[in-house]
Amino acid sequence: MPILDMPLAKLKTYKGMNPRPKDFDAYWSRAIREMRSVDPKVKMTANQTVRVSYADCFDLNWTGVGGARIHAKLVRTKKIAQPRPALLVFHGYSMSSGDWSQKLAYAAEGFTVAALDCRGQGGSSEDRGGVGGTTLRGHIIRGLDGKPDNLLFRQIFLDAAQMAEIVMGLPGVDQNRVGAIGSSQGGGLTLACAALEPRIKRIAPCHPFLSDFKRVWDMDLDKDAYDELRYYFRSFDPLHKREKEIFTKLGYIDVQHLAPRIKAETLMAITLQDSICPPSTQFAAYNKIKAKKKMALYFDYAHEQLRDWDDTTFQFMMGL
Repeated sequence: MPILDMPLAKLKTYKGMNPRPKDFDAYWSRAIREMRSVDPKVKMTANQTVRVSYADCFDLNWTGVGGARIHAKLVRTKKIAQPRPALLVFHGYSMSSGDWSQKLAYAAEGFTVAALDCRGQGGSSEDRGGVGGTTLRGHIIRGLDGKPDNLLFRQIFLDAAQMAEIVMGLPGVDQNRVGAIGSSQGGGLTLACAALEPRIKRIAPCHPFLSDFKRVWDMDLDKDAYDELRYYFRSFDPLHKREKEIFTKLGYIDVQHLAPRIKAETLMAITLQDSICPPSTQFAAYNKIKAKKKMALYFDYAHEQLRDWDDTTFQFMMGL
């Protein structure tokens, strides 16, 4: 097997290198309080784009932190005799919640399925801005110049947790039988959501993004999904006088630091030829999860669709 990163034995014990801010726990406690202080003004509107005999489709909208209106696709079984499980779905960087038909296999088994549109990306959720500094190259560096509370991914993580709370409160949903899935950015959001909403019972993240930023930098892989890191340093700190400060601030939105909070049973796909989200960054998060967990190692796969993974996660979630 070609070696892109560390030897596998070392990966299995690697715990990450990006700094963890000293006030990390207080930061996220404050963030959760802010989220729960918002009146979400939830609205569900029937959507007729896809019609099937056994499920209904809805546009789910609510107000998130900072006043942005957030959107998710919601698919529900038509007849729910008793509370049934729910699934939260998170998409890749710059993309959207996807097609309605992608959610119907779960709905056919009685699940309520909610798929988030990340604010300011390819779907319908708002990004209201309101921060200083550059926003040219993307969302990792959005809000990096200023208070850590202005980091855009803080707001997106909270949108994920807020969606979980909303779904858990819907009639017909068993709040003790909720799972979450996603790949790349969706994998990172799956980890963050489960960390911030500990009632989530099962998660299946796949090659997660937003983990161990400093490791990505040190591997010279600040390109593709992480290219805005290089852009930021070249434009605003070319002599790296603020390098420690910048990576420490990014530590607030580093999912490896949220991973110890996860209580959900975890099945995580790790790709060993991944040059976009390097294996060590994936292991940095996985190795810090204290809950029951199992990895699926894709030895010869990079950052791509994984064979049998959708079927594997489907069967995993059937155990809720």
